[in-house]
Amino acid sequence: MSVIDDVIKANAQYALKHELVHVSPRPKRRLAILTCMDTRLSIRTLGLQVGDAHMIRNAGGIVTADSLRSLLVSHILLGTEEVMIINHTDCGLLNHTDAEIHERVRQNAGIGVDPLPPFYCFTNLDENVRRQMESLCSHSWLPKKVTIRGFVYEVETGRLREIES
Repeated sequence: MSVIDDVIKANAQYALKHELVHVSPRPKRRLAILTCMDTRLSIRTLGLQVGDAHMIRNAGGIVTADSLRSLLVSHILLGTEEVMIINHTDCGLLNHTDAEIHERVRQNAGIGVDPLPPFYCFTNLDENVRRQMESLCSHSWLPKKVTIRGFVYEVETGRLREIES
């Protein structure tokens, strides 16, 4: 049985006890979080509940065209007023290069694969958070009234450390 089969089976068990509780698509805390897809960071580690915030995830917690799209929907259509950008220690993109990952993709595919997308690797965690904050703060589509703050989640301690812009 695959992991997906396990999830489907667990969902069937959950559905037997599911109670429809109204959770609005509008986050109760008016908060959007752009963070990494890492499994060690969740709403629970941030002291949040289901429905409190939008979680927008990608490898590295990077401001991309797609994450910007999601943040704009979150703000314009669903009322978020604050954005947290959270990177974390021990990130898979830390201390790698795009060229290295491009080569691995080519090797895994067994063929020439061009063009490959950027993977946004980085070597300095704090500086990467600053770059993402600057990318959002300077974007003309996001109003200046939206609060944007950056953090590093330290997986070793479970604590957030704020990064000044």
